[in-house]
Amino acid sequence: MKIVRPRAMLAAVAVLALAGCARSGGPAAVAASDDMSLGSPSAKVQVVEYASASCSHCARFALEVFPAFKAKYVDTGRVRYTLKEYVTEPEVLAAGGFLLARCAGNDRYFKVLDAVFRDQNAMVQTGEYRGGLLRIAKDPGGLSEDQFDACMKDKAAAQALSARVEKHLKVDKVQATPTFVINGTRVEGEMTMPELAAAIAKAEGRA
Repeated sequence: MKIVRPRAMLAAVAVLALAGCARSGGPAAVAASDDMSLGSPSAKVQVVEYASASCSHCARFALEVFPAFKAKYVDTGRVRYTLKEYVTEPEVLAAGGFLLARCAGNDRYFKVLDAVFRDQNAMVQTGEYRGGLLRIAKDPGGLSEDQFDACMKDKAAAQALSARVEKHLKVDKVQATPTFVINGTRVEGEMTMPELAAAIAKAEGRA
């Protein structure tokens, strides 16, 4: 579990440094004011995860638990999964990862975020955030370098991200990532597949 620092609210602006000498143009962030979801909107169980693209615990969940969870519950219509973006240190990676995922579009959002999680440790260890995110922008993001730079310079998208994080901190009272909310029941910290299965069974009324 990674504790969120209040100064994370300034993180969205920090990502603009990734753009370098960017040119104008390129795609705007997609659905900038919305949370990103997978699965049937009418699913009986709603699983919400507050996660940061720079949180190592979130990355471990995304890479080791989420694929099986998605296959068993989301893809079968039993669970609606929603990711709520949060920003933790290093802020430039968290904000940059989320902005990039949105610029890639709704159909590639989770693929891009998965790639960010996979390369997260390498980027943190080397400090090569721009180079790492640019590689992801090209594949699986499908963006050119000019489009990537424009994405990182999108002040409106950065401000929208900052507003989402502020709401999650001040209104939702989230203090750590990952935090899960399963049909209204909050769990802080990573969840294993058995823990998720038990929580979902309870939410379905089978436990």
